Amino acid sequence: MGRAAAAMSLIGTVLAPSPAAAVSEELLPGLPAIMPEVQPDTEDYANLPENEFLAVDRYPLSTFSVDVDTASYSNVRRFLTEGKMPPPDAVRVEEMVNYFVYDYPRPAGQAPFSITTEVAACPWNTEHQLMRIGIQGRPLEGSPPPRNLVFLLDVSGSMSDSNKLPLLKKAMRTLVETLTQKDKVAIVVYAGASGLVLPSTIGSEKQRILQALDGLEAGGSTNGGSGIELAYRVAGENYLGAGINRVILATDGDFNLGTTSQGELMRLIGEKRKTGVFLTVLGLGTGNLKDSTMEMLADRGNGNYAYFDKLAEARKVLVAEGGATLVTIAKDVKIQVEFNPRHVSAYRLIGYENRVLKEEDFKDDSKDAGEIGAGHRVTALYELVRPGQPDLAAGSEPLRYQSGRATTALSDKPELLIVKVRYKPPDQGKSRELEHVVARTQEGEPSGDFRFAAAVAGFGMLLRNSRFKAQANYRLVAELAQGALARDDEGYRREFLELVKKAQRLA
Repeated sequence: MGRAAAAMSLIGTVLAPSPAAAVSEELLPGLPAIMPEVQPDTEDYANLPENEFLAVDRYPLSTFSVDVDTASYSNVRRFLTEGKMPPPDAVRVEEMVNYFVYDYPRPAGQAPFSITTEVAACPWNTEHQLMRIGIQGRPLEGSPPPRNLVFLLDVSGSMSDSNKLPLLKKAMRTLVETLTQKDKVAIVVYAGASGLVLPSTIGSEKQRILQALDGLEAGGSTNGGSGIELAYRVAGENYLGAGINRVILATDGDFNLGTTSQGELMRLIGEKRKTGVFLTVLGLGTGNLKDSTMEMLADRGNGNYAYFDKLAEARKVLVAEGGATLVTIAKDVKIQVEFNPRHVSAYRLIGYENRVLKEEDFKDDSKDAGEIGAGHRVTALYELVRPGQPDLAAGSEPLRYQSGRATTALSDKPELLIVKVRYKPPDQGKSRELEHVVARTQEGEPSGDFRFAAAVAGFGMLLRNSRFKAQANYRLVAELAQGALARDDEGYRREFLELVKKAQRLA
């Protein structure tokens, strides 16, 4: 994908340790005898220019891969909680929107997910419309499948901070409590040299697993390549044909791959995903986060990328949302929207900048795309410009509303657009396709979920200082969110409101 090339060069970067700060022999009263080493801020984020408005007469099809990552939101929350505005490139609007739960209908029949759409006036530009596409994955039914989990833990010196390895160990203790007799867990570490700390162990042997966790300490340089090879080997040796097979990499993102080249690492992850062993990436800590690298690795491994800014987030990802995090119900999921030029003259996909595909990629089953887990929800927002007189252009995909440079009879129908979703069952290589037509008359009073999703998108645009934010401001964002708090059992939406207030004070 486009971001892979941008992030690839980050793998294998060796960072020289910063010199310790000079300390006077006569220490001030109350200060420790040994001062902690001051680490430079070496966080890295991929530069992703925003999607533009596109004319329907030239670009009638919009195609992109789904994204179920949520790392950007928790990372943004970390910055704001620390009293700092996040770097604009740290803000991926789709990940912020997808952090939250929305009330989409359950899938009907045997379909792995449902498709929902909603159209209303755009809050930050009332001359435009805003459309929300919602995909709801089928939740787990009955007992969860057995899990073959191999944790690949970075225990290098940079992981010693309290918000890195210590936080991870607490989170893993929470996960261990959910393991059963049918589950298996192994722990591989890397820090200068890789090693198997815990061979694959039955989940009911909790004491043995916890003892291995308690013995982990940070120290040494980072050598991620050989650790990844060992982790995949352990996962393969304990493969569960009817279960979940997953390597879970937890790191602050700093990789020194030794003799393992960039190409070899990506090839290894790509080949292992074909065997059914997927990769989840968990980011931790501050000052050294290699965000773009970790996201790229998770994408390559058919997995997801999450960031832990606090223990509650770790529990949310590993336990509360464990089904969606680990149980894949559809892979290579792509969305293609065809706009009716009679009713839409231009559009802009909000977010998903590093997920955009060529229109011909939609039917190409060899093109990698995102995965949807059990119970996962995916939301996408389009800002729509009302109709003009388009100069229609031909496309490589057979179009519903136009043929060559002339409209088809279907363009006269009261249809705004059609949404197509293409996916593969997790154990198959041939894609299936679903369609959902959006009527021109669908626009109405926005639901609470619509208003909240719009609030999060508007907030993301403000944090990015988007040139498309129009009349969006922090007061508007807060008003939209304030009126959509009815469905907030976990308090995430109220927490969002507090973050908006923090950002407004910092701006």
